[in-house]
Amino acid sequence: MVVAAFHQVLDPARNLALTALVALVPVIVLLVLLAVFRLSAWVATIIGAAVTVGLAITFWEAPADLTAKSFLYGALTGLIAVDWITLWGVVIFNTLMVTGVFPTFQRWLVSQATADIRVQTILLAWAFGALLEGLVGFGYPWAVVAPILVSLGVVEIDAIRVAAIANNAPVSFGALGAPIISLAAVTGLSLNALTASIGRIVAVLALLPPWILIYLVSGRRGLRDGWPLAIVGSFGYILGQFPVSQFFGPYLPDVVGALTAFTVTLLFLRVWRPRTVLGYGGVPISEDARPREEPLATRQIVGAVLPFLVLIAVVVAWTGPWSRLPAYSLAKASVSAVSSVTGKTVVSVFNFTPFIAGTAIASAWIVMLLLLRPSAGQFREVASRTFHQMWGALIVGVLIFGLAFVFTFGGLGNSLAFAFSKAGTAFILIAPILGWIGVALSGSNTSTNALFGAFQNTVGKLLHFPLLLLPSLNSVGAEVGKPVAPQTASVGVSTSRYVRNEGAIIRHNMPWTLALLAYLVLIGLLFYYVLPAAVS
Repeated sequence: MVVAAFHQVLDPARNLALTALVALVPVIVLLVLLAVFRLSAWVATIIGAAVTVGLAITFWEAPADLTAKSFLYGALTGLIAVDWITLWGVVIFNTLMVTGVFPTFQRWLVSQATADIRVQTILLAWAFGALLEGLVGFGYPWAVVAPILVSLGVVEIDAIRVAAIANNAPVSFGALGAPIISLAAVTGLSLNALTASIGRIVAVLALLPPWILIYLVSGRRGLRDGWPLAIVGSFGYILGQFPVSQFFGPYLPDVVGALTAFTVTLLFLRVWRPRTVLGYGGVPISEDARPREEPLATRQIVGAVLPFLVLIAVVVAWTGPWSRLPAYSLAKASVSAVSSVTGKTVVSVFNFTPFIAGTAIASAWIVMLLLLRPSAGQFREVASRTFHQMWGALIVGVLIFGLAFVFTFGGLGNSLAFAFSKAGTAFILIAPILGWIGVALSGSNTSTNALFGAFQNTVGKLLHFPLLLLPSLNSVGAEVGKPVAPQTASVGVSTSRYVRNEGAIIRHNMPWTLALLAYLVLIGLLFYYVLPAAVS
């Protein structure tokens, strides 16, 4: 039994509203530094972490030594549970890019898309974007997909918007599941249970975006005879995403969902085509309007698909319900407090499990190396690209978890949750909006879950909501806020003429993002009132 070290203080200001305002200071500081002063994420997180630790020790009277340990255990959790996965996801992506595998896959996919802009959008923005999100995230789906759409005739600002809206549904499972792993780490909830709950909500959310995408590129005319494509695109993704999220954890729903979306859509196009071939804006064009490229050899196609199959096979074998590898622990350390809300023990714990999913993904990369046999120069290029892309994000992953652990351990999260619980059942409307606000300002679903996940979990317990509902809505709310996240936009526009003009993109994306947020609020009500067992 863990012996509690100190009792958290519920209302240190002796005024609940003022206490809640002070508890919000770390979040406000972090988001203002990111969104207003436009500081680098790692610099803003250092300052935000220092503010959080200072408030926990001075205002909430948490012991300094235990607070320092809580921060350390959180930082180590961020390193091993999240950074270790995102690092290898980017390494795999860069390896496939440098060796030419990913460009070959992209070329093959473009060649299958036909001249119709609706088909191109579903295959390239929706399915291919989900694959990019599943492997890398961080705005790369916009940066890669938008130029492809521009080359196919879409106006650049609209191409970026299409890439951004298509990126909505896959985000919770992005970067090989990092946001959900983050959520499980700060809430203490079962990783697989959270993944399954979020997978159910995302399956409903994913029904809408393909309709919006077809409308955005071809208008009402495009929807009139292109609606079957929207249905097939939705269910093609769900066909892979849903079962993988229910049984195999958060690592591969996007990757498998993308591949099933490709497969189902291409098979559907063998038996159905729109009556009229439409270009961008719903203008009729000839099927031969697009220049034809030399077809790829079967050997090239198989070589381009094989690394993804290797990744799926290794990760499923390593992390599936039959495997004990992820649960193997070498060491564990913790500090504890008595909760100011429940009177139960609150624990900041670091559990060193060396054979978790990140190690499985690293092992899949080694198998890919044996297949691809990159040269020494290519290997150096992969290392260089990965370092320049990831060093800041890896620092943020460590610091944001230290901040989140202290926020919970010091009592700030419980004070804030107790205040928000006064909203009663109306909080079901607020939960997804908080996720949307968090990612819109911070740019990261992973960071948003780290910041608000434990808080949403506590509010849910105070209001006796289904256990997994509010944390799940926080994560999915963060999905739909991505198109207006400045940090995501800064990466997404890096291949366009909108570099350093992200505001124009954010304003262009805003109305459809709000429409998707309203849809998510309705989904939250559906699960709360009609399907509570699905998120319990």
